[in-house]
Amino acid sequence: MRAVVFTLLLLPIPAVAQDQTCFDGTQQNMNACTYAEWEAADADLNRVYAEVLATLQDSDANFPPDGNSEEDRLRTAQRAWVAFRDANCDLAGYPMRGGSAEPLLTYGCMRQMTEERSTELQALVQGY
Repeated sequence: MRAVVFTLLLLPIPAVAQDQTCFDGTQQNMNACTYAEWEAADADLNRVYAEVLATLQDSDANFPPDGNSEEDRLRTAQRAWVAFRDANCDLAGYPMRGGSAEPLLTYGCMRQMTEERSTELQALVQGY
């Protein structure tokens, strides 16, 4: 359990969190910084998602409407992914359930998965 927390502390910190005193020894600041990192990753994912959605909408324009568009598939996949991410990261926080470090584990997981999803979505449309 301690190894997980220590490993999370070694992860690079985006610029958004560097303005705060993230590792001054207080759990509250570490949790706040991890949350800010997740928010930054989520904002980036929303930007990437909008770009990918626009690309797929343009691609769909080349096909007759049949109720099975790439846009619809992306929306379905993204909704399922968000539900999976949230459940998976809730589980990641479980080792510290009820403790002050639970948000560190949960939001650290959410940041990591969100960054990975942004990369996946960007790769999805590289060939368009």
